[in-house]
Amino acid sequence: MQFSDNEVFAKQLDAQDSLHVSREKFHLPANRSGEPLIYFAGNSLGLMPKAAKQIVEQELEDWAKLGVDAHLKAKTSWYSYHETLRGPAARLVGAQPIEVICMNSLTVNLHLMMATFYHPTKSRFKILMEDPAFPSDTYAIKTQIIHHGLDPKDALILARPRSGEFTVRTEEILDLMEKHADELAVVLIGGVNFFTGQLFDIPTITAAARKHGITVGVDLAHAIGNVPLSLHDWNIDFAVWCSYKYLNAGPGAVAGAFVHERHATNTNLPRLAGWFGNDPNTRFRMHLEPEFIPVPSADGWQISNPPILSMAPLRASLAIFEEAGMDALRQKSIKLTNYLQFLLESEPDGQSKKQYTIITPRQADQRGCQLSILVREHPKELFSKLEAADVKCDFREPNVIRVAPTPLYNTFHEVWRFANLLR
Repeated sequence: MQFSDNEVFAKQLDAQDSLHVSREKFHLPANRSGEPLIYFAGNSLGLMPKAAKQIVEQELEDWAKLGVDAHLKAKTSWYSYHETLRGPAARLVGAQPIEVICMNSLTVNLHLMMATFYHPTKSRFKILMEDPAFPSDTYAIKTQIIHHGLDPKDALILARPRSGEFTVRTEEILDLMEKHADELAVVLIGGVNFFTGQLFDIPTITAAARKHGITVGVDLAHAIGNVPLSLHDWNIDFAVWCSYKYLNAGPGAVAGAFVHERHATNTNLPRLAGWFGNDPNTRFRMHLEPEFIPVPSADGWQISNPPILSMAPLRASLAIFEEAGMDALRQKSIKLTNYLQFLLESEPDGQSKKQYTIITPRQADQRGCQLSILVREHPKELFSKLEAADVKCDFREPNVIRVAPTPLYNTFHEVWRFANLLR
């Protein structure tokens, strides 16, 4: 659409926004005067849904009144609590319910998936990742390689941006897969890159990998709740995610995993087992049933019983996503980032181009709701000034400010205010 840098135009966009009501469902951090901050840090920690407190308090009340009986007699049974998250989570990632399980943390889930899907052989032992990948993924994958007696210098292949560029071209990934097709065991890609905000072409990458029999895993930490996903139809093998960023489930909240149906129903696959991944029909026979019989679904990778107080806030957030709809959120997200890009690049004297560069892809279909801004001079000083002006975003060394106008609770007027502050 045709944008304007006029403040009235920003307010008109908000007046026309059908999702504006979602903002009222969240607690907004405020300054000392009680005015809401410009909170563009949903890519690090999403805001708290107002309904979360009541849901958590219900679990605390059930614990206080029922004790151990709350496992079956709580308002929402603790024993099957994870099942309340399955449907909404599956819809967010484009999966069948049996392919999704909410459990653990992202990196723990990544290790669990690698225990099943990474079995290096003498000929096929390499793993392909993007660079930079989120550090925890890199740590996990390097230690997985070492765990199998291999050297990351030999077994890890990194797809890097070309010289003078900031994002990884799809063709670079495809070329590396073609070059190392007989050596690659796993391709692990971030759905949306944490640093640049680049949205990877997962369907194309997956199709190319499967042509060569390469397993595909995706880290959805910055993608789930941010962009539409179709994991089942894309035919990826596994995915993992956290829920404290765009899913607004709170610090350290329960994470999730996807296992494609063709694997989820295969109870013969190797895995690291725990009692809640066992057949529920025999789960409580305990020592009388010493053999592990995995559930023929993603539940078969569940290690422990559901962490109730970690899951409760996620129920509140998922209900908001269900009401808003991912397609509508994506449309607003694209408009927010397009508007921000327009404002940051609209100075008539071109001064902004001398001071900073947006390193996130310009095409809206190649990014999520994040714009990463490379600052050429005094980046930390600029970030400090933004913080002093009641802007909450984040800084990544050495010189990048990440800004995430999140469609559930951010406004076009906030985008307008931020752009003027930055300029």
